[in-house]
Amino acid sequence: MDLGLKGKTALVTAASRGLGRAIAEKLAEEGARVVMCSRSAERVQEAASEIAGKTGAEVVGLAADVSKREDIEGVVQETVNRWEKIDILLCNAGGPPGGTLESFDDAAWQKAFETNLLSVVRLVRTALPHMPQGGRILAIASSSVKQPIPGLILSNTMRAGVAGLMKTLAEELGPRGILVNTVCPGRIDTDRVRELDQAKAGMEGIPAENVRRSFEAAIPLGRYGRPEEFARVVAFLASEANTYVTGSTLLIDGGMVKSL
Repeated sequence: MDLGLKGKTALVTAASRGLGRAIAEKLAEEGARVVMCSRSAERVQEAASEIAGKTGAEVVGLAADVSKREDIEGVVQETVNRWEKIDILLCNAGGPPGGTLESFDDAAWQKAFETNLLSVVRLVRTALPHMPQGGRILAIASSSVKQPIPGLILSNTMRAGVAGLMKTLAEELGPRGILVNTVCPGRIDTDRVRELDQAKAGMEGIPAENVRRSFEAAIPLGRYGRPEEFARVVAFLASEANTYVTGSTLLIDGGMVKSL
């Protein structure tokens, strides 16, 4: 199916690895022009070069920390300077550290807020003037939006806030032809999930492979997802093929979450 992404301009944050990179690559594969950003200039530029070489698309890697307003403004402006508009905004950021309520002081909560929730507010607010013909806005949250994950209180809280924000924006921006959705990964095989498995293994004094097997046993498909599987769903939601899905919070989790 032709997704109608050829010639579209996409901005994908936290894209040097993991889900962000997989999404950037899929969008480029479908013909979009992609700006990728990450805190590490070296890593994101290397990723952009690899994706451009693989897909033949125009791909740019820029350094930006989405917890900083000036970095967000800079990367949006650079995107517009190159291609005049933004058709697709994909809001992503690395997850905050694991822990319980008593593990974190105010500074940790503030950092999680700025990185994982306020960043989405700022990205959308800054990109909107450059989406005059409509577009697609997506945010990566977590399966914790539907089923909180023990030991991830910062993430559980901020991701739920993102889902509430995006649902509200879907109503506000619908009349402008902008479709807004939240995508929620379950156990996708990324560095982040492997790190969480390792941390859980350390706390329980068991091998990380045992942790993985226990999660896989709770997933109806019996395995962790692959980043490219996640990216294919996102690419559809970001595309012209999607004409009527907005305001959704979509789980991409192999059936892991048991809530309706």
